[in-house]
Amino acid sequence: MADPRFSNLAKLLVNHSCALKAGEKILIEATEIPDAFLTVLVQEILSVGALPVVDRKDERLNRILLRGGDEETLAARLQLQSELELYRMKKMDAYLGLRGSHNITEQSDIPAERMKLNADILFTPVHIEQRVKHTRWCVLRWPTPSMAQQAGMSTEAFEDFYFKVCSADYATMSEAVKPLQALMNKTDKVKITAADTELEFSIAGLKSIPCTGNMNIPDGECFTAPVKDSVNGHIHFNSATIYRGTPFDDIRLTFEKGKVVSFSSSNDEALGKILDSDEGARYFGEFALGFHPFITSPMRDILFDEKIRGSLHLALGQAYEEADNGNRSAVHWDLVLRQEPGGEIFFDDVLIRKDGRFVLPELQGLNPEALAGN
Repeated sequence: MADPRFSNLAKLLVNHSCALKAGEKILIEATEIPDAFLTVLVQEILSVGALPVVDRKDERLNRILLRGGDEETLAARLQLQSELELYRMKKMDAYLGLRGSHNITEQSDIPAERMKLNADILFTPVHIEQRVKHTRWCVLRWPTPSMAQQAGMSTEAFEDFYFKVCSADYATMSEAVKPLQALMNKTDKVKITAADTELEFSIAGLKSIPCTGNMNIPDGECFTAPVKDSVNGHIHFNSATIYRGTPFDDIRLTFEKGKVVSFSSSNDEALGKILDSDEGARYFGEFALGFHPFITSPMRDILFDEKIRGSLHLALGQAYEEADNGNRSAVHWDLVLRQEPGGEIFFDDVLIRKDGRFVLPELQGLNPEALAGN
């Protein structure tokens, strides 16, 4: 008998996140996902009359493919794969990326130059340019012992946490975020203060986009982008992170006229290579406030960490089309600052959040006790 939590999650993905209708085509890319859940998910898709295409992937095999052969051979293989996957993606109405991982650092020994080739030739045209812009899409992590270990929890306790987080009341969240969206849409200047952080930038003229279970599970953020050359000051991201298989801690960035001019972290060499990927990698392409009521601490998994209640995140690199500040890059790296407790956010010199809690009356519905139903 299938776990009833599988059925609840499948229904959420099919009916809320992707809003599938009869006859629509959906691609499922499943990386190390158990058969039991895939079976339930495909049955749910078929029950609404949609057409599922399933592509199963394996991180250890992908590592071998990215490390093998010379760079010319790798580039040729990635180009072929990109052409095939782009053709397939163009046929789709919707996309689900289900990402499990038995080892989150499986790709940590792939040279940065090869990871960049993969991003430039395969990921950017297929996912950034086609999937993100032209399909309804949703991405989620799958709970594994590796993730439980990251979170410092037993496997069973983490699974309970995972399904609680993923089945949050997204309908209530969708209503509660509307005042924040409206406020961000009319805001010019943003100021962020916290320990070792004082950063200012403009978001004038850039749309804000609420995320409440449509593109990610779990979800719980409202994002826009800084005006590209408006960022000045410094920021210390206090949440552990991982990018392209390499872990980082204590990332500190200093900006002048939008561009990173100095940096430090637990791995300066690797950070420098990412920042030098291309011109856009040193500029921010996203700014967002996170407010998921049940996510309280980082676990080196950005789909969870960027939604931490009382947090904000800024992404180096590529801007999303919905809130496009013109920045272009093969990089899109979300970096998270927790402000619970400590720190303040001002919109046009008005305090909107302090110690991780929204203080304006119209934003109270986004505080944890309101979204958790307590």
